[in-house]
Amino acid sequence: MAEATPVPVTEWPDYNTNPNGGDPLTQDLNAPYDKGDLCWILVCTILCWQITPAIGFLYAGMHRQKAALTMIFQSLFCACACGIQFWVYGYSLYQSHTTGPFLGDLSLAGLHNVLAYPSLANSDIPDILYACFGFTFVTATAMILAGAMLERGRLWPSMLFLLCWTTFVYYVLAYFEWNPNGWLYKLGVYDYAGSGPVHIASGFSALAWSLMLGRRADPKGESVHKHMVQFRPHNPFLVGLGTVFIWFGWFAFNGASTANLSIRSIYVVVNTNLAACGGGIAWVLLEYCYVKKFSIVGFCSGIISGLVGITPAAGYVPVYVAALVGALTSCCSFFTVKYKYLIGIDEGLDIFGIHGVGGFVGDILTGFFAASFVPALDGVSGTNYAGGWWNRNWVQMGYQLAAATTCAVWSFTISCILLFLINRIPGMHLRESEEDELKGLDFKYLSDVEFQRMSVNLSNYGVVTPAIAGSGSSTSREEVQLEQKKD
Repeated sequence: MAEATPVPVTEWPDYNTNPNGGDPLTQDLNAPYDKGDLCWILVCTILCWQITPAIGFLYAGMHRQKAALTMIFQSLFCACACGIQFWVYGYSLYQSHTTGPFLGDLSLAGLHNVLAYPSLANSDIPDILYACFGFTFVTATAMILAGAMLERGRLWPSMLFLLCWTTFVYYVLAYFEWNPNGWLYKLGVYDYAGSGPVHIASGFSALAWSLMLGRRADPKGESVHKHMVQFRPHNPFLVGLGTVFIWFGWFAFNGASTANLSIRSIYVVVNTNLAACGGGIAWVLLEYCYVKKFSIVGFCSGIISGLVGITPAAGYVPVYVAALVGALTSCCSFFTVKYKYLIGIDEGLDIFGIHGVGGFVGDILTGFFAASFVPALDGVSGTNYAGGWWNRNWVQMGYQLAAATTCAVWSFTISCILLFLINRIPGMHLRESEEDELKGLDFKYLSDVEFQRMSVNLSNYGVVTPAIAGSGSSTSREEVQLEQKKD
């Protein structure tokens, strides 16, 4: 019996009739799509995924040694648990085709009916591919926020909060800005790759989390600000390594947000790189003016600030202002970090200063520098975008301010409510005990640390592991020497 050849799809059916786009057994659902677009988005998805563990490396280096591995664990948790959540209902909440005025429905729960039909982001790519790409956004965003537990948050309540937060903050704001039915989308807000749902939301939520947790315990029982040297990053090498991979992944994070492969995609990658360069240089110059020295941590903070600032702007601003956008964002983040002690909140990873304030500034700069010709480079948008102040579209700045303020207020308020409720659940109080906090989260939650302690026997061969020899370990040098004598 002769096999039937699938017939290429030439026209998509009505979505309500067949949300999958057709029958893959009898129709070639690939025919309408350009293979270059599919390849570009898929490769960028793979590259973008590693931002989540890269943030884990960055945060691990910025922690004291006794809580560093907990950040690696959290990055893997975000990659896995938030990925499952995205599949179960997350994607449907912000990208369902049939929606209400405030939030999407569950018509795509379990990625049901997510296949070949054109995505809402761009008709050049199918729903299933955009879902694949969107998965990397929510995991990275959750990991940005996870650092706010900073050496004193209990692990189980923290993981519960992250899942609740993505449900009631991230997906709500993503719907507002990225679904064609969202009110900020309809308003005409420019947010190219997620400044509001990603950076502003995570930054202001980190501020709320730090506020609810309180300051870290000081080993000397005094004010945390009198002994800040004890809270310095334990491994600048890890900070640098994490930043390198974040920068690398950000090319994909921004570059694929065009949802097709076009000149605009290339333009976005150039903008992304220049903004990171401008941000890094601006931060280290300011730092040198104050302390007459450079630092790896400061350089990395500036680079990430530049990347945060260009996130909403990359697909809208001319290439000759990209470095300026990064530098201006970095300067604002620098002074926020420098004077954060004035609000009396222990937010040691500067998530609020870099992501919260940086994202807010980036949104405003987008409204100022946006040019109408840049989005038209995707070959699809045409004259749909009026630009910003440079194109005399004065009202755009108001739209950007409304979006940034909405994301900031919503994320801070909802986070405080969620944290308050979780803290009231029996056995789910947010703050770690002082004893376990001073000992280190790694020693309470991770068996890997016990393996490191057991490796003390290697000292007979002139080797002492960092977990034992470092100042962050709960094992003293005297204990090491005692075990050496026993051996």
